Amino acid sequence: MKLALFSTKPYDKKFFCEYYEKLYGNKEGIQCFENKLDLETVHLAKGYEAVCIFVNDEAGKEVLNKLQQGGTKLLLLRASGFDNVDVEEAKRLGIKVMRVPEYSPSAVAEHAVALLLSLNRKTHKAYARTKEFNFSIDGLMGFDIRGKTVGIIGTGKIGAFFAEIMHGFGCQLVAYDIVHNDQLINKFDLKYIELDELLSRSDIISLHAPLNKHTFHMINSENLPKVKKGAVLINTSRGGLIDTKALIKSLKSEKLGGAAIDVYEREHDIFFNDMSVDIIHDDQLTRLLSFPNVLVTGHQAFFTEEAFRSIVETTFNNFEDFQNHKQTKNDLTAEQG
Repeated sequence: MKLALFSTKPYDKKFFCEYYEKLYGNKEGIQCFENKLDLETVHLAKGYEAVCIFVNDEAGKEVLNKLQQGGTKLLLLRASGFDNVDVEEAKRLGIKVMRVPEYSPSAVAEHAVALLLSLNRKTHKAYARTKEFNFSIDGLMGFDIRGKTVGIIGTGKIGAFFAEIMHGFGCQLVAYDIVHNDQLINKFDLKYIELDELLSRSDIISLHAPLNKHTFHMINSENLPKVKKGAVLINTSRGGLIDTKALIKSLKSEKLGGAAIDVYEREHDIFFNDMSVDIIHDDQLTRLLSFPNVLVTGHQAFFTEEAFRSIVETTFNNFEDFQNHKQTKNDLTAEQG
């Protein structure tokens, strides 16, 4: 069964091709395309029964129809989120959609903490200064995290790891989620409250929710004015959770004390690419990057060796399960049924 990967980088090619060769003894059945999957590139998938995509590939209705016409029967997601896939259309077309529901929740949670610490203590700025032999600490003052109230939006596995870490820092934990995690309540004295109350009480707000029609722009122009003045916002989940225009307004008004994001709602044509010699036409992103109290990383929270190996292994497990007609919880088309 031939497999085509889209949006591949050198690390994708290395790990996926090595694993394919380990399984099948050759690399003849796997093809890596640097192109992202969309209407302009979907023709490259013709003849491949399995196609593997990442977070910024596009698998809407038209693309899925083109894939089906080209012989694709399996769409593998090397990620947990699937907001870029029309799952119902895939099901109608008879294309199985299988994802990696988890890889290393601790990797993402730890990156959220790294963003928080860097933004607060301005270590990225200190690093830039000392590289120029400037050892002044003026302008680098932060705040003690111990004793602060941390609001966690989404308490799945990643949110739970983040809660554990912040509890270790000596923080008071509040959370918002439609599903309550009793273990977090009992172990870390975490309290579930409504979103508006969380925003008004929290010194630190961290997003760990999936992106869907219910969570799209859940941080917006209506509730950002309710945040505690000086609060810090962290997002390592999905860019679409935040209305960027509203975020910029809150930062300009100095209501928010800062923001650190690893994801951005219009990242599709920018993140994972070297844009250092290009003109960035996204005015909202360039505006965000101009703020001294904003820290942006390029969707790297998942990117640890342990997490990446887990993604590769689970993707190939899905690949094998499909070929062996094995039912699995990773099959989104089955879940949607």
